[in-house]
Amino acid sequence: MITLYNINKERKSRKEKSFRKGFFTFHFSLFTSLLLAAMTMTSCSDFLDILPMNDVVLQNYWTQKGDVTSVMNSCYEALENKDCLTRLAVWGELRSDNVRAGSNVPNSINEILKENLLPSNEYCNWAKVYECINRCNTVCYYAPKVQAIDPNYTEGEMWANVAEATTLRALCYFYLMRTFRDVPYVTRPSIDDTENFVVPAMPFDELADTLIEDLENIKDYAVRRYYVDESPSAYQNSSKITRWAVYTLLADLYLWRGQWDKSIECCDKVLEYKRQQYDEMVERQGNVSELALIDGIPMILEKPLGKTDCGYAYNAIFGVGNSFESIFELYFSSNQSQQNDWVGDFYGNNNTTFGRLSCPDFLAKDVASGSNTVFKRTDGRIYESTQSSNSSYAITKYVRSRVNYSTQNVSSESDLHLSYSRRSSRDANWIFYRLSDVILIKAEALIERNQEGDLDAAFALIDIVSKRANDAVDGQRKSVLKRSDYDTKGSMEQLVLEERQREFLFEGKRWFDLVRFARRDGNNTRLVEQASRKYIDNVNAIKIKLADPNIIYFPYAKSELKVNTELHQNPAFTNDENSELSTK
Repeated sequence: MITLYNINKERKSRKEKSFRKGFFTFHFSLFTSLLLAAMTMTSCSDFLDILPMNDVVLQNYWTQKGDVTSVMNSCYEALENKDCLTRLAVWGELRSDNVRAGSNVPNSINEILKENLLPSNEYCNWAKVYECINRCNTVCYYAPKVQAIDPNYTEGEMWANVAEATTLRALCYFYLMRTFRDVPYVTRPSIDDTENFVVPAMPFDELADTLIEDLENIKDYAVRRYYVDESPSAYQNSSKITRWAVYTLLADLYLWRGQWDKSIECCDKVLEYKRQQYDEMVERQGNVSELALIDGIPMILEKPLGKTDCGYAYNAIFGVGNSFESIFELYFSSNQSQQNDWVGDFYGNNNTTFGRLSCPDFLAKDVASGSNTVFKRTDGRIYESTQSSNSSYAITKYVRSRVNYSTQNVSSESDLHLSYSRRSSRDANWIFYRLSDVILIKAEALIERNQEGDLDAAFALIDIVSKRANDAVDGQRKSVLKRSDYDTKGSMEQLVLEERQREFLFEGKRWFDLVRFARRDGNNTRLVEQASRKYIDNVNAIKIKLADPNIIYFPYAKSELKVNTELHQNPAFTNDENSELSTK
């Protein structure tokens, strides 16, 4: 019998000889090498970290389909860059209640953890993210020109590349705006010395609307699927931008903009496709042992029918990667030079139990005994994602390549009979969106729309995610959630926020969730209550500081303010930088 685990394991172990060998091994000509050298050099401005390209290079480079393909690949490579990916994860996770200091913590990280964030902090520098944006802009600019002169480069292929680059660009801007609020928006590539990139920041709402318009314009050009599911190259269906990644990003943007119907509509597109994909798999294979419908939505089960141990969903989603549930994730392989150093450095690796970050006690302590207020004792997500060591809790999500455990009759951690393997290399994929995102985005949009029946529908969706995590078998397990406990819109809002924390623990989403709710609430009360839970000392001082509505965004880097005179510092960070709030 073909299983999802074996299919994905084969995908990741084989050395690809096509399109993305080792994910990013390029065979460039001299002009290609000159181009990428120009694209990776540092200019005087941190805003766009790419030098204008030499005219000779341009005349000889953008002439054929392969040139577009190569630079399109480099957009993914830019996103995978250590400095870029680390910033995306730091921005979405570090200030939340999910993490606290681990071992060998650099000062720049420690200061963010202490809420002593200053414009001089290296993680306020956004240059690497704008480098990815500029590469995407370059593809969008040159792809139509190449299509006009290369008969082998079809119009459909050209528009697919433009859709791919536009979506990656929008994803980068989405991270920037959720982190800094108002940021410069540029769609012109840096290809000419005369270009002026000293531009003002676009307001948050205007930028969100602009990104939505960009994505709506290209969504129907995006590739639906690159390979059939059994192909060894099928991992590219979730490690490259597809139409379903576009719809999911749109759903998320609509959620932030309060356009509930649009968000729900985009989610339904993805859910319908996943159901279609599941039906196709069942038709081809006759039985998919690790995948089943839970209240109508196909999901990978933690404990498939007939199995005694849990961990199958974790192993497929985070261990092997590019699972059935994946929508978009960065692919890393031990065969490629660029590795996922975020996981290796900040969460841990095969040689160290603790990375630079650890899990706060309130999230992981006493779960198995039933005394934890965040996780039920049957919730496998916490056992998969953390490890107790010397009265502290290490982060193991992505670090472990395989887990097995039992949640039957658990009253202590020893009852889990937990076994696991840790990665020997830094090849963990990094997930931006997966099926659970779509389910919970739709649930949140339903709660906020709050029409007749919406709260019931939202609870049912949240319950699907919870059922799978709490050892669901073919959707038959009784829910650990009670609808009667969430009888108001406010309590349902809190439920979806709590379920998102449980489901996406350490996935770089929690701080953004708190920011989104604070924007919707019109105050930081909920954010302060949640984010301050990890602190032990100076808690009141932290709460007072976080109450400032401007403080939830990062400051612009000092270096950026020097080169872009159109930027104006976040008012929460205009005071003397030497003033510090100690939370040691």
